[in-house]
Amino acid sequence: RDTLTAEYNNTDSVRTLFEQFGEQIAAIIVEPVGANMGVVPPAPGFLQSLRDICNEYDSLLIFDEVITGFRLSLSGAQGYYGITPDLTTFGKIIGAGMPVGAYGGRRDIMEQVSPVGNVYQAGTLSGNPVAMAAGITQLTLLRDHPEYYTLLNDTSDKFFNKIKEILLEKNLPWQVNHVGSIGSLFFTGHPVTDYASAKTSDVTAYARYCNQMLDHGIYIAPAQFEAMFLSLAHTPEDLSHTLDAMCTCL
Repeated sequence: RDTLTAEYNNTDSVRTLFEQFGEQIAAIIVEPVGANMGVVPPAPGFLQSLRDICNEYDSLLIFDEVITGFRLSLSGAQGYYGITPDLTTFGKIIGAGMPVGAYGGRRDIMEQVSPVGNVYQAGTLSGNPVAMAAGITQLTLLRDHPEYYTLLNDTSDKFFNKIKEILLEKNLPWQVNHVGSIGSLFFTGHPVTDYASAKTSDVTAYARYCNQMLDHGIYIAPAQFEAMFLSLAHTPEDLSHTLDAMCTCL
């Protein structure tokens, strides 16, 4: 009852809600790159429009960077697209995969939290030393080697473009979306720009494809609406083997 749902990549949808509810809206919470409906990139200007609306109505812009944080760039999607939110949430990526999460943002907001402010927040794993050590090591490595992002994004562009070539050769209407090292293959003939278009995917066909890929030794996400993640651990041989399996299974 305290949540309004707008359409991703639809500025008019967002603005209509603000025109209707105005000062009652505390914040916009959004994945800057949709990654829980498959990968859906923001349309040009969409994230900026959210920033502008929040500025106009004095609401907070909150980025959910659980998936995009430190994956698209050292400064996440907000650095990748040049949009600064008021708050950002992160998942276990800040602990190099260890069980931890975090949020951060503007000083005036963060100072509302104990011990400076009167909002109390705590958790069993807060400040866990093993997770903190792992996270610091990973983030230091990424900071000291910006070329890793260049290499990873270049490899990812080639990989996802090759999938598009396979689809074209096989005359299949499926869609490939990707941003940096995250991407999705949607089993639909419609461009995927939001949740509604993602839902046009043939989940039965995807399940069949997933099982066939398993038979070829490739483990992909078993749900159409999960993202694929490339990393520097994937060798050229790994990616070539994956593309060969796709050629057979699609």
